Amino acid sequence: MKIGVCVKQVPAKDAPLAIAEGGAWIRESDIGFETNEPDSFALEESLRLKEKHSGEVVAISMGPDRAKQTIKEALAKGADRGIHISDDQFYKLDPLSSARSLAAAIKDEKFDLILTGLQSDDQGFGQTGVLLAELLGLPHATIIMQIDIVEGHMKLKRELEAGWFQWVELPLPAVLSIQSGINKPRYATLKGIMAAKKKEIATVNRASLRIADAPTQRIERIYIPQKTKKTEFITGQPKEIAAKLIEKLKHEARVL
Repeated sequence: MKIGVCVKQVPAKDAPLAIAEGGAWIRESDIGFETNEPDSFALEESLRLKEKHSGEVVAISMGPDRAKQTIKEALAKGADRGIHISDDQFYKLDPLSSARSLAAAIKDEKFDLILTGLQSDDQGFGQTGVLLAELLGLPHATIIMQIDIVEGHMKLKRELEAGWFQWVELPLPAVLSIQSGINKPRYATLKGIMAAKKKEIATVNRASLRIADAPTQRIERIYIPQKTKKTEFITGQPKEIAAKLIEKLKHEARVL
């Protein structure tokens, strides 16, 4: 079984974020980066499927040269090789352009299964996996909590709202978005770290893919909300006060 798993590098959770000049993104020059946590669950699930059904796991990441570290971490945990889609300005891409780039870079790989995390910790759109499936012409399912592969098709457990779950069947090949918490991601061993140094990471320049990347959406501005305080006294009879309070909670605070 040949499995591709998308892993994204994002700013570290404890990184002190500062907004870049112009307000369109954060200043990346002086912060640390790490593997997107939801993608760690997708990677772990791909490794477990490989151990159960044999085959190959390919880690795929897009970004500047530093994104190779995320691929190396995946290789150290057990992935067999990596594909790096090189682009220093990838953070400007919307989910559709990102999915188009991924699809163009991996279309000749002929994966049996492609896994993504549910969403990214930095932008959190949660759309790249869905769009990737559409562009590749493959069936897709989201919020996956369990994968059972039997005789060329999959039985999948999906998490719904209010504690409900849904079982669906899907043929292979397919694209799945994995729910965080489906498993417990492993740590890289010393043996795995040493073995990763000998594993292949193929680099593809995103510009060479000739993907039309005119944005269908864009980030206008990133800003820190201003904290304000306002105290208002409501006077009158208890019944009048209650009616005024309800109106304010509905139309001003919008919590009802």
